[in-house]
Amino acid sequence: MHLKTLRAFVAVVLQGGFSRAAKTVFATQSTVSKAVKQLEDELGLTLLDRTGRRSTLTAAGEIVYRRAKAMLAERDDLAAELGELQGLRRGVLRLGLPPIGSNTLFAPLFAAYRSRYPGVAIRLVERGSKRLEELLQAGEVDLAGLLLPVGEQFEWQEVRREPLVALIHADHPLASRDSVTLADLADIDFILFGPEFALNPIILRACRQNGFTPNIAASSSQIDFIIELVAAKLGVGFLPRMITEQRSHPSVRCLTVLDPAMDWRMALVWRRGGFLSHAAKAWLALALELGGATCESAR
Repeated sequence: MHLKTLRAFVAVVLQGGFSRAAKTVFATQSTVSKAVKQLEDELGLTLLDRTGRRSTLTAAGEIVYRRAKAMLAERDDLAAELGELQGLRRGVLRLGLPPIGSNTLFAPLFAAYRSRYPGVAIRLVERGSKRLEELLQAGEVDLAGLLLPVGEQFEWQEVRREPLVALIHADHPLASRDSVTLADLADIDFILFGPEFALNPIILRACRQNGFTPNIAASSSQIDFIIELVAAKLGVGFLPRMITEQRSHPSVRCLTVLDPAMDWRMALVWRRGGFLSHAAKAWLALALELGGATCESAR
Protein backbone atom coordinates (compact mmCIF):
# COMPACT_ATOMS: atom_id res chain seq x y z
CA MET A 1 0.00 0.00 0.00
CA HIS A 2 1.64 3.24 -1.19
CA LEU A 3 0.98 6.71 0.19
CA LYS A 4 0.65 8.01 -3.37
CA THR A 5 -2.25 5.62 -3.94
CA LEU A 6 -3.88 6.66 -0.68
CA ARG A 7 -3.49 10.33 -1.62
CA ALA A 8 -5.26 9.72 -4.93
CA PHE A 9 -8.13 7.97 -3.14
CA VAL A 10 -8.50 10.77 -0.56
CA ALA A 11 -8.43 13.36 -3.34
CA VAL A 12 -11.31 11.61 -5.15
CA VAL A 13 -13.42 11.72 -1.97
CA LEU A 14 -12.55 15.34 -1.13
CA GLN A 15 -13.06 16.61 -4.68
CA GLY A 16 -16.18 14.57 -5.36
CA GLY A 17 -14.93 12.89 -8.52
CA PHE A 18 -11.97 11.54 -10.49
CA SER A 19 -11.49 14.43 -12.92
CA ARG A 20 -11.30 17.11 -10.23
CA ALA A 21 -9.11 14.87 -8.06
CA ALA A 22 -6.68 14.45 -10.96
CA LYS A 23 -6.07 18.20 -11.04
CA THR A 24 -5.24 18.37 -7.33
CA VAL A 25 -2.71 15.50 -7.46
CA PHE A 26 -1.28 16.62 -10.83
CA ALA A 27 -2.12 13.40 -12.66
CA THR A 28 -4.43 12.25 -15.41
CA GLN A 29 -7.93 11.02 -14.65
CA SER A 30 -7.05 7.52 -15.83
CA THR A 31 -4.02 7.45 -13.50
CA VAL A 32 -6.19 8.36 -10.52
CA SER A 33 -8.81 5.79 -11.52
CA LYS A 34 -6.15 3.08 -11.79
CA ALA A 35 -4.69 4.05 -8.41
CA VAL A 36 -8.06 3.66 -6.69
CA LYS A 37 -8.70 0.35 -8.46
CA GLN A 38 -5.24 -0.85 -7.41
CA LEU A 39 -6.03 0.04 -3.79
CA GLU A 40 -9.34 -1.85 -3.97
CA ASP A 41 -7.63 -4.90 -5.50
CA GLU A 42 -4.93 -4.85 -2.85
CA LEU A 43 -7.47 -4.69 -0.03
CA GLY A 44 -9.95 -7.02 -1.69
CA LEU A 45 -12.78 -4.58 -0.98
CA THR A 46 -14.88 -2.09 -2.92
CA LEU A 47 -14.21 1.39 -1.57
CA LEU A 48 -16.37 3.49 -3.90
CA ASP A 49 -19.89 2.85 -5.15
CA ARG A 50 -19.77 4.02 -8.77
CA THR A 51 -23.38 3.19 -9.73
CA GLY A 52 -24.63 6.82 -9.66
CA ARG A 53 -23.38 10.00 -11.28
CA ARG A 54 -21.29 10.66 -8.19
CA SER A 55 -19.10 8.03 -6.52
CA THR A 56 -19.94 7.46 -2.85
CA LEU A 57 -18.01 5.74 -0.08
CA THR A 58 -18.89 2.19 0.90
CA ALA A 59 -18.62 1.08 4.53
CA ALA A 60 -15.09 -0.14 3.82
CA GLY A 61 -14.34 3.09 2.00
CA GLU A 62 -15.34 5.13 5.06
CA ILE A 63 -12.78 3.25 7.17
CA VAL A 64 -9.99 3.53 4.59
CA TYR A 65 -10.77 7.22 4.00
CA ARG A 66 -10.55 8.03 7.71
CA ARG A 67 -7.32 6.08 8.18
CA ALA A 68 -5.77 7.37 4.97
CA LYS A 69 -6.34 11.00 5.96
CA ALA A 70 -4.53 10.40 9.25
CA MET A 71 -1.62 8.61 7.55
CA LEU A 72 -1.20 11.33 4.93
CA ALA A 73 -1.35 14.08 7.55
CA GLU A 74 1.38 12.34 9.54
CA ARG A 75 3.50 11.97 6.40
CA ASP A 76 3.11 15.69 5.60
CA ASP A 77 4.01 16.60 9.19
CA LEU A 78 7.14 14.46 8.94
CA ALA A 79 8.20 16.07 5.67
CA ALA A 80 7.53 19.56 6.98
CA GLU A 81 9.46 19.03 10.22
CA LEU A 82 12.45 17.47 8.46
CA GLY A 83 12.39 20.13 5.77
CA GLU A 84 12.59 22.92 8.34
CA LEU A 85 15.30 21.12 10.30
CA GLN A 86 17.43 20.82 7.17
CA GLY A 87 16.62 24.30 5.91
CA LEU A 88 15.45 22.96 2.54
CA ARG A 89 12.85 25.64 1.88
CA ARG A 90 12.05 29.22 2.68
CA GLY A 91 8.60 28.38 3.95
CA VAL A 92 5.04 27.71 2.85
CA LEU A 93 1.87 28.63 4.72
CA ARG A 94 -1.22 26.65 3.69
CA LEU A 95 -4.14 28.71 4.89
CA GLY A 96 -7.89 28.06 4.68
CA LEU A 97 -10.31 30.97 5.12
CA PRO A 98 -14.12 31.25 5.08
CA PRO A 99 -16.02 33.62 2.76
CA ILE A 100 -17.63 35.58 5.62
CA GLY A 101 -15.53 38.20 7.39
CA SER A 102 -12.18 37.28 5.87
CA ASN A 103 -11.77 40.55 3.97
CA THR A 104 -12.12 42.58 7.17
CA LEU A 105 -10.17 40.31 9.51
CA PHE A 106 -7.42 38.83 7.40
CA ALA A 107 -6.59 41.24 4.55
CA PRO A 108 -4.55 43.55 6.86
CA LEU A 109 -2.86 40.47 8.33
CA PHE A 110 -1.92 39.28 4.83
CA ALA A 111 -0.24 42.60 4.05
CA ALA A 112 1.68 42.68 7.34
CA TYR A 113 2.76 39.05 6.98
CA ARG A 114 4.07 39.48 3.44
CA SER A 115 5.97 42.57 4.51
CA ARG A 116 7.57 40.82 7.46
CA TYR A 117 8.12 37.41 5.84
CA PRO A 118 8.54 38.00 2.07
CA GLY A 119 10.14 34.59 1.54
CA VAL A 120 7.09 32.64 2.72
CA ALA A 121 4.63 31.56 0.04
CA ILE A 122 0.97 31.66 1.08
CA ARG A 123 -1.30 29.04 -0.46
CA LEU A 124 -4.85 30.18 0.18
CA VAL A 125 -7.99 28.02 0.06
CA GLU A 126 -11.41 29.68 0.47
CA ARG A 127 -14.20 27.32 1.51
CA GLY A 128 -17.13 26.95 3.92
CA SER A 129 -16.49 25.75 7.47
CA LYS A 130 -17.35 22.08 6.93
CA ARG A 131 -14.95 21.77 4.02
CA LEU A 132 -12.20 23.63 5.90
CA GLU A 133 -12.51 21.16 8.78
CA GLU A 134 -12.09 18.29 6.32
CA LEU A 135 -9.02 19.92 4.80
CA LEU A 136 -7.51 20.47 8.25
CA GLN A 137 -8.04 16.86 9.26
CA ALA A 138 -6.58 15.65 5.97
CA GLY A 139 -3.49 17.83 6.45
CA GLU A 140 -4.28 19.83 3.31
CA VAL A 141 -4.05 23.15 5.18
CA ASP A 142 -1.99 24.18 8.23
CA LEU A 143 -4.43 26.71 9.66
CA ALA A 144 -8.07 27.53 8.98
CA GLY A 145 -10.38 30.34 9.99
CA LEU A 146 -13.37 28.70 11.70
CA LEU A 147 -16.18 29.78 13.98
CA LEU A 148 -16.07 28.59 17.58
CA PRO A 149 -16.91 26.19 19.05
CA VAL A 150 -14.86 23.53 17.26
CA GLY A 151 -14.33 19.84 18.06
CA GLU A 152 -11.82 18.42 20.53
CA GLN A 153 -9.64 17.25 17.63
CA PHE A 154 -8.63 20.88 17.08
CA GLU A 155 -6.72 23.59 18.92
CA TRP A 156 -7.47 27.26 18.33
CA GLN A 157 -6.56 30.89 18.84
CA GLU A 158 -9.45 33.32 18.90
CA VAL A 159 -9.16 36.24 16.50
CA ARG A 160 -12.37 38.20 16.97
CA ARG A 161 -15.62 38.13 18.90
CA GLU A 162 -18.58 40.07 17.49
CA PRO A 163 -22.26 40.18 18.44
CA LEU A 164 -24.62 39.01 15.74
CA VAL A 165 -26.94 41.67 14.39
CA ALA A 166 -30.51 41.05 13.24
CA LEU A 167 -31.33 42.64 9.88
CA ILE A 168 -34.96 43.66 9.64
CA HIS A 169 -37.02 45.77 7.23
CA ALA A 170 -37.31 49.43 8.21
CA ASP A 171 -41.14 49.19 8.20
CA HIS A 172 -41.26 46.38 10.76
CA PRO A 173 -42.57 47.34 14.24
CA LEU A 174 -39.28 46.18 15.81
CA ALA A 175 -37.21 48.43 13.56
CA SER A 176 -37.42 51.38 15.97
CA ARG A 177 -35.45 49.48 18.61
CA ASP A 178 -31.67 49.33 19.05
CA SER A 179 -31.71 45.72 20.21
CA VAL A 180 -33.94 42.65 20.38
CA THR A 181 -33.99 39.24 22.03
CA LEU A 182 -34.32 36.04 20.03
CA ALA A 183 -37.77 35.56 21.55
CA ASP A 184 -38.82 38.86 19.91
CA LEU A 185 -38.00 37.31 16.52
CA ALA A 186 -39.68 33.92 17.03
CA ASP A 187 -42.70 34.73 14.81
CA ILE A 188 -40.64 36.15 11.92
CA ASP A 189 -39.30 34.05 9.04
CA PHE A 190 -35.53 33.61 9.08
CA ILE A 191 -33.13 34.11 6.17
CA LEU A 192 -29.98 32.05 6.74
CA PHE A 193 -26.80 31.12 4.95
CA GLY A 194 -26.37 27.81 3.12
CA PRO A 195 -25.89 24.52 5.03
CA GLU A 196 -22.09 24.59 4.60
CA PHE A 197 -21.78 27.72 6.75
CA ALA A 198 -21.06 27.41 10.49
CA LEU A 199 -23.17 30.47 11.32
CA ASN A 200 -26.43 28.52 10.89
CA PRO A 201 -25.86 26.01 13.74
CA ILE A 202 -25.03 28.90 16.08
CA ILE A 203 -28.31 30.65 15.28
CA LEU A 204 -30.46 27.50 15.35
CA ARG A 205 -28.92 26.27 18.60
CA ALA A 206 -29.62 29.62 20.26
CA CYS A 207 -33.22 29.47 19.02
CA ARG A 208 -33.70 26.02 20.55
CA GLN A 209 -32.31 27.32 23.84
CA ASN A 210 -34.99 30.01 23.67
CA GLY A 211 -37.75 27.46 23.13
CA PHE A 212 -38.56 27.73 19.42
CA THR A 213 -37.56 26.49 15.99
CA PRO A 214 -37.62 29.26 13.36
CA ASN A 215 -39.31 28.99 10.00
CA ILE A 216 -36.60 29.38 7.34
CA ALA A 217 -37.91 31.35 4.38
CA ALA A 218 -34.74 31.32 2.31
CA SER A 219 -31.01 30.63 2.39
CA SER A 220 -28.11 32.01 0.39
CA SER A 221 -24.31 31.99 0.34
CA GLN A 222 -24.17 35.69 -0.63
CA ILE A 223 -24.22 38.43 2.00
CA ASP A 224 -25.57 41.11 -0.36
CA PHE A 225 -28.38 38.84 -1.53
CA ILE A 226 -29.45 38.14 2.07
CA ILE A 227 -29.59 41.88 2.70
CA GLU A 228 -31.73 42.37 -0.40
CA LEU A 229 -34.10 39.60 0.73
CA VAL A 230 -34.53 41.42 4.03
CA ALA A 231 -35.16 44.65 2.10
CA ALA A 232 -37.85 42.77 0.14
CA LYS A 233 -39.59 41.96 3.47
CA LEU A 234 -38.96 38.23 3.19
CA GLY A 235 -37.77 37.88 6.78
CA VAL A 236 -34.96 38.59 9.24
CA GLY A 237 -31.28 37.94 8.48
CA PHE A 238 -28.22 37.74 10.70
CA LEU A 239 -24.65 39.01 10.26
CA PRO A 240 -21.70 39.91 12.48
CA ARG A 241 -21.81 43.58 13.47
CA MET A 242 -18.56 44.46 11.69
CA ILE A 243 -20.00 43.28 8.36
CA THR A 244 -23.25 45.22 8.69
CA GLU A 245 -21.22 48.37 9.35
CA GLN A 246 -19.79 48.00 5.84
CA ARG A 247 -23.10 47.28 4.10
CA SER A 248 -25.79 49.81 4.88
CA HIS A 249 -29.14 49.65 3.09
CA PRO A 250 -31.85 52.35 3.23
CA SER A 251 -34.63 49.78 3.76
CA VAL A 252 -32.84 47.65 6.37
CA ARG A 253 -32.29 48.29 10.08
CA CYS A 254 -29.66 46.53 12.21
CA LEU A 255 -30.58 45.46 15.75
CA THR A 256 -28.15 43.94 18.24
CA VAL A 257 -29.31 40.50 19.41
CA LEU A 258 -29.17 40.35 23.22
CA ASP A 259 -28.03 36.77 23.62
CA PRO A 260 -24.41 35.72 24.39
CA ALA A 261 -25.05 32.44 22.56
CA MET A 262 -25.37 34.51 19.37
CA ASP A 263 -21.82 35.84 19.48
CA TRP A 264 -19.78 35.33 16.29
CA ARG A 265 -16.35 34.05 17.36
CA MET A 266 -13.73 33.67 14.63
CA ALA A 267 -10.60 31.66 15.43
CA LEU A 268 -7.51 30.31 13.71
CA VAL A 269 -7.67 26.53 14.09
CA TRP A 270 -5.22 23.66 13.63
CA ARG A 271 -5.12 19.90 14.27
CA ARG A 272 -4.56 19.03 17.91
CA GLY A 273 -1.11 17.52 18.24
CA GLY A 274 -0.28 18.19 14.58
CA PHE A 275 3.01 19.74 13.50
CA LEU A 276 2.90 23.52 13.02
CA SER A 277 5.51 24.94 10.67
CA HIS A 278 7.48 28.08 11.48
CA ALA A 279 5.39 29.85 8.83
CA ALA A 280 2.14 28.87 10.59
CA LYS A 281 3.49 29.82 14.03
CA ALA A 282 4.56 33.20 12.66
CA TRP A 283 1.03 33.78 11.29
CA LEU A 284 -0.49 32.96 14.69
CA ALA A 285 1.96 35.25 16.49
CA LEU A 286 1.28 38.11 14.09
CA ALA A 287 -2.50 37.65 14.41
CA LEU A 288 -2.13 37.90 18.17
CA GLU A 289 0.11 40.95 17.86
CA LEU A 290 -2.18 42.85 15.50
CA GLY A 291 -5.42 41.72 17.10
CA GLY A 292 -4.53 42.98 20.56
CA ALA A 293 -7.28 42.47 23.14
CA THR A 294 -9.60 40.72 20.67
CA CYS A 295 -7.34 37.67 20.53
CA GLU A 296 -7.05 34.84 23.04
CA SER A 297 -4.30 32.28 23.31
CA ALA A 298 -4.95 28.70 22.26
CA ARG A 299 -6.44 26.40 24.83
